[in-house]
Amino acid sequence: MDAGQAEVEPDCVAELMSSGEAQIVDVRNDDEYDAGHIGGARHVRFDELTARAGELDQSRPVVFYCQAGGRSAAAAQAFAASGWEARTMAGGLVEWAERGLPLEPEDGRVKPPSGLPDA
Repeated sequence: MDAGQAEVEPDCVAELMSSGEAQIVDVRNDDEYDAGHIGGARHVRFDELTARAGELDQSRPVVFYCQAGGRSAAAAQAFAASGWEARTMAGGLVEWAERGLPLEPEDGRVKPPSGLPDA
């Protein structure tokens, strides 16, 4: 990953996953995750990140994603400020799906926004 880049494009995230170069973390709510997610990503809700940070490997880069990028950008910024190599996936799962990248389960979809801000 480019150390000076805060956002990682979805295609690059797919490559990082397949190579095992980075940890991918979905910070969305349970219902959003259940509707569709990136296979192999770890699910840690945004509101649980602080309590569950120890479950992640600080020696490996981490890429956070959410619906559109708000929550994951906040997570990446906080982790980077704490010394992690942390990034956010540009455009969130919306952009991932728009690029035709796979979702799980097989009939997975991006859950429509609830009308609440993505923060």
